[in-house]
Amino acid sequence: MNGPKAIAFCAALLVPLAVMAGRAHAVELNGAWVGDPDNCAKVFVRKGSQLGFTDMSDVYGGGFIVDGDQIIGKFARCRIKARKDSGPNVNLLASCATDMMLSNVQFSLKELDANSLARLFPGMEDMEIHYHRCPAP
Repeated sequence: MNGPKAIAFCAALLVPLAVMAGRAHAVELNGAWVGDPDNCAKVFVRKGSQLGFTDMSDVYGGGFIVDGDQIIGKFARCRIKARKDSGPNVNLLASCATDMMLSNVQFSLKELDANSLARLFPGMEDMEIHYHRCPAP
């Protein structure tokens, strides 16, 4: 292949790669998250195929599980209704339910590295909570 056909073929291969390279990096949130990675086994337990919380998980700082569009805590379950990624920052709007109430909650997160993130609190610039992804139990 030579000439215009070769140029068209190369362009057809390179354009999708250029488009993919220009896309913003989406932060991967799936997994089990804790404040202290040394406490993963004290916070999470696998019950059959389900990942859950130990009875005493809150004593060790608690944590949360992200599974697709769900954020699961020991006492609340949220469904992500909207997500906006902006580089390492992720803003989530979630509908959350506890045994007593329903509410909409906004989460602002910042990826620190592939297995660490910080929850930010807009309006309180000095306040953030760090979380670390646990290895799969």
